[in-house]
Amino acid sequence: MEMVHLKINNIPVEAPKGTKIIEAAKLIGIDIPHLCYHPDQRVKARCRLCSVQVAGKKKLLASCSTEVWEGMEVFTDTQVVRDAQVGILQLIMADHGGNCLTCSRNGTCELQALCTRFNVLDPHLPNVNKKRQAVNTNPSIVRDPSKCIKCGRCIRACKDVQGIEAITFANRSDKIIVTTPFDIPMEKTDCTLCGQCSLVCPTGAIVEKDDTQLVLDALQDPEKHVVVQIAPSVRVSIGDAFGLEPGAIVTGQMVTALKMLGFDKVFDTNFGADLTIMEEGAEFIHRVQNGGVLPMMTSCSPGWINFIEKHYPELLPHLSSAKSPMSMFGAIAKTYYPKITGVPVDKIFTVSVMPCTAKKFEASRPEMGRDGRQDVDAVLTSRELIKLIKYVGLNLKNLPESDFDSPLGTSTGAAAIFGKTGGVMEAALRTVYEKLTGNDLPELEYKPVSLDKPASYPQLNQVRPNVREASFELGGRTFRIAVVHTLLAARLMMEKVKNGTANYDFIEIMACPGGCIGGGGQPIGTTNAKRDERIKALEKIDKDLPLHKSHENPDIQKLYKDYLGEPLGEMAHKLLHTHYRKVCLMYEFH
Repeated sequence: MEMVHLKINNIPVEAPKGTKIIEAAKLIGIDIPHLCYHPDQRVKARCRLCSVQVAGKKKLLASCSTEVWEGMEVFTDTQVVRDAQVGILQLIMADHGGNCLTCSRNGTCELQALCTRFNVLDPHLPNVNKKRQAVNTNPSIVRDPSKCIKCGRCIRACKDVQGIEAITFANRSDKIIVTTPFDIPMEKTDCTLCGQCSLVCPTGAIVEKDDTQLVLDALQDPEKHVVVQIAPSVRVSIGDAFGLEPGAIVTGQMVTALKMLGFDKVFDTNFGADLTIMEEGAEFIHRVQNGGVLPMMTSCSPGWINFIEKHYPELLPHLSSAKSPMSMFGAIAKTYYPKITGVPVDKIFTVSVMPCTAKKFEASRPEMGRDGRQDVDAVLTSRELIKLIKYVGLNLKNLPESDFDSPLGTSTGAAAIFGKTGGVMEAALRTVYEKLTGNDLPELEYKPVSLDKPASYPQLNQVRPNVREASFELGGRTFRIAVVHTLLAARLMMEKVKNGTANYDFIEIMACPGGCIGGGGQPIGTTNAKRDERIKALEKIDKDLPLHKSHENPDIQKLYKDYLGEPLGEMAHKLLHTHYRKVCLMYEFH
């Protein structure tokens, strides 16, 4: 690798050729201020807040887009640079809705942090913000145009990562805005409510719909029996917000915090994940043995479900009919749980803590309930759980560990890896393979799959490939499987399924990069590097647990024996399976 030698603020730096100044500065601990720049996105160079002085250049250069060269001398803290940065912040604040105290991003807003850093506490320019009304028309995402700084991060996440263009720039010059096609509600566009836009937004312009007050009200209601389930990836992501290292496993501390918040029972979505494997695995075996539609595709990622319903409804028969772990758990919590506890179902209030904004929409789907009530009453993102814990003054890293409650808190390592890309597939095959052969599944060797990828989609060229495949022998037949993450990669895979060139038996698809560990409801500041650490943590949880196959879970076995009967049986199908439908876009013309 060719190295380049330069100086930044008179400090010698050695960096690989092609490195941008902003990244070279990080090597010596210098954080050049920025807003439009994001380490996992293509360069935009819109805000110019990262401007620096370079010896021999008359104008300031954007450090996010300028590559270092041999002998370069960079200055990040001169008076000229500082005046430019303060001036840019003043201009941004002049067109920004400044209700910081009541903003959901208060304390995690990058613009707020920069104004504090540069002491821009009393903007000198008159405010010209038009105070456009916040758009709150779906259960998942709230868009507040008055807080948008036109950085373009959300547009890049939507297009480059997800291959969707639900949000875009409109108009020109000082009238430019970020909006949806025809300015219609997000859910009426091809948006899947995955929340990747909210994860990269530096301000409060795009946020999840906050349901913390709904949950707090339920906790204060003596007539309600409030139970909570926690998704696998949450336990390896929320530690970031409490000063722990990325990927820190805080399962026990998180359970303690939820019990201190007043939840009557703290259960584990991993129990629902084991249940999902029992049903999804049985469905795969049934399809293979009875000539069912193949390849079968997993159905636990709600952003992916929204995507296929909107874009590839003709391929819906390929979806597994199994509900997601969250929804399976919700169904059991409103049927089996009251039966074994004696708590009346109308008193039970179920809360789900998920890494995902689309889960809020999933919980609202009419088919995810019965008898006029939803199985899941409220969904909180990882970010909202962090808020709740901080509301009551708790610091996660100082709390003792507690265990999940029984019987819906017992789980296996197979369920833990649901939170990472490829985890659902591996968990399913552990059960399918052993059920059919009596032997352990051999270690699968995944290799990247080459798809026809447009040059404008560089995200498909990540170190961690978005599409991988493997094969294994079973009963004299070779089975081919594929693991896909991001909706951009899903679209390319669906085109292959559509034209008959996807020669697979089973496909796992996750909407978000890296799977649920990169979900749109995860803590602000999530990056590819942090996703990798969370994946390692989930793999460690799997390794450390005594059970590694869903069908070995004793509480799952008891549930089937006492209540459900058998996988794919009448009761299981009634509670744990669902159907999907075509969704028309508002701007489709027929």
